Amino acid sequence: MGEEILINFTPMETRVAVIENGMPQEVYVERVHRRGIVGNIYQGKVVRVLPGMQAAFVDVGLERAAFIHVEEVLPQSATHEEKNNTSIAQVLREGQALLVQVTKDPIGTKGARLTTHISLPSRYLVCMPGNSHVGVSQRIEDVEERDRLRSIIQNLVSKDESEPSGFILRTVAEGAAEAELEADIQFLRRLWSSIQAKISSAKAPSIIYEDLPLNMRALRDMAHTGLERIRIDSRETFQKAEEFVKALVPEVADTLEYYPGERPIFDLFNVEEEIQKALGRKVELKSGGYLIFDQTEAMTTVDVNTGAFVGHRNLEETIFKTNLEAATAIGRQLRLRNLGGIIIIDFIDMEDEDHQRQVLRTLERVLERDNAKCKVTGVSELGLVEMTRKRTRESLEQVLCDVCSECQGRGSIKTPETVCYEIFREILRQHRAYDTDSYLVLAAQPVVDYLLDDASNHVAELEAFIGKTIRFQVEPMYNAESFDVVLR
Repeated sequence: MGEEILINFTPMETRVAVIENGMPQEVYVERVHRRGIVGNIYQGKVVRVLPGMQAAFVDVGLERAAFIHVEEVLPQSATHEEKNNTSIAQVLREGQALLVQVTKDPIGTKGARLTTHISLPSRYLVCMPGNSHVGVSQRIEDVEERDRLRSIIQNLVSKDESEPSGFILRTVAEGAAEAELEADIQFLRRLWSSIQAKISSAKAPSIIYEDLPLNMRALRDMAHTGLERIRIDSRETFQKAEEFVKALVPEVADTLEYYPGERPIFDLFNVEEEIQKALGRKVELKSGGYLIFDQTEAMTTVDVNTGAFVGHRNLEETIFKTNLEAATAIGRQLRLRNLGGIIIIDFIDMEDEDHQRQVLRTLERVLERDNAKCKVTGVSELGLVEMTRKRTRESLEQVLCDVCSECQGRGSIKTPETVCYEIFREILRQHRAYDTDSYLVLAAQPVVDYLLDDASNHVAELEAFIGKTIRFQVEPMYNAESFDVVLR
């Protein structure tokens, strides 16, 4: 079984799943009221310059001001020395209008990341207005093909007397004909001209260009000739996709398919089930081992455990096999969960250096299939594998979940016993400060149950100590840690 793309469309939400060999590998979700903004171009206004951070905050009309670093303001041709020696205050001032593009969505408490280096993607190319560089995706490894593509673009650009633009050939450009590349160049030039026309009359802050919605981005960025099928469960979306594919991605037109089935499209390959699993911390391995994923604002950690797997020969064999399986599972989970930034993997310690190399190579081989740029730095002195994965959009968990109202994101809550002792301390504090006849404690059901049962002796001792009665009342709206002590 090959590779498929499933597109599930509703008026409120679009979801895309990439299936490889019958298994979901990537899932993307975009909601109408909360669309991603990566690729959008804005006429922004500089609201604060921070020389100490070599950065500035820019108002582009979002809830939070966006962030831009000096490297994203200086020309791309600037040397490393020039970037180090140029203060952000020399190139930006407060109140200045600035044309910017979003490179990272707002994530958590962080605002969007911006650049002034505009780039416009099409099917085969990425256009960089005002630049003259011609590059080729590193994923195209054939030297002759790289030279052929670069030569075609350079010839086409040299014939055009309009404003200079640089181009990067995308991975899907491998094998593309000159006519297809020329059509892409013309499309991108027309697009940039229309953007320039809007810039001249735009007031800051305002949006100049909005990237395609998720279903169209999937066709532009993920579709390739090796695809078996692209199935869409909305007739209207399918018809729009047909027009889009005909104009921009004709080579995948035969793979496009309308799915009218009664069974939900995401049930075909257990995508719904895999999404639910991807929201959990624990991932079971077939061998009996398991992984634990912990995502924080700074980084993601992955812990590998043998679990019930005991092997057949010895401990080293058990550890090696578990780590090999874990390396493959981790590569898939990073894509499925769309985890980015710094990732630390704690494989089970291996004494055999050859086993270490094989596990590391397995991980690198799995990551080669990842569309996001990944870099594995090797094994640290503590035996941890350190890697990075380019993050531009929110992870699956960040899109689908919110911070737990009970634990506020800690992942644990105080026990009824702990809350009980906090209540005792609060009663003593109020007893010293105020004169009252009695106390009423408002708390959640488990806490009140504990006070009336396990802690009843302590309650009696406290009443005798302060000479006041204490009553309890369950408040259904309180979470497990909330309580109030009312003077009566």
